[in-house]
This record gives sequence, structure tokens and C-alpha cells, in this order.
Amino acid sequence: MSGTFSWSHLLIIALLFVVLFGAKRLPDAARGIGRSLRIFKSEVSQMQNDAAPAQGAAAPQQPQAQQLPPAQPAAQPAAAPQAETKSA
Repeated sequence: MSGTFSWSHLLIIALLFVVLFGAKRLPDAARGIGRSLRIFKSEVSQMQNDAAPAQGAAAPQQPQAQQLPPAQPAAQPAAAPQAETKSA
């Protein structure tokens, strides 16, 4: 193991799980976690398989960018004269 954890630390953590959950409920909890992980992995792989064909099909449909000549600068409109207001 690396870092600050050693086998004795892992043994203490395992004993705490047995004390907290009980020896009878621990296998059921592990089985439930295993099922959940299996479902999660299958959903992730299904999403990746669905995304791969969609990405491959989307690439040919995109139009290629055309090179346009540089645009001429637009003429700036003349400033409109502003009406002066009289202060009373």
C-alpha cells in the first residue's frame, strides 16, 4: 500500500464495518453494492456506444467552412445633429 495506510489500518476499518453493520447484513450490503456497480457500468458503456455512432455520423454532415475574401470596412454613418434644448 502507498501513503499512510497500512494493512493494520485496513483491518481496523473492516472490523468497524462488521461492528456497525453486523455480520449478517454485511454480505447483503456488498451484494447490493456489486449490483449497483454492475448496472452503473452497463449504463455508462451503453451511453458511450450510443454517443460514438452519433459523433461519427455528425462529422460528414457538417458543411466545410468556405474561405471568404476580407470584407470591406463599412462606411461610418455621419453623426446626426442633435437638437439643442433651451433651459428655462
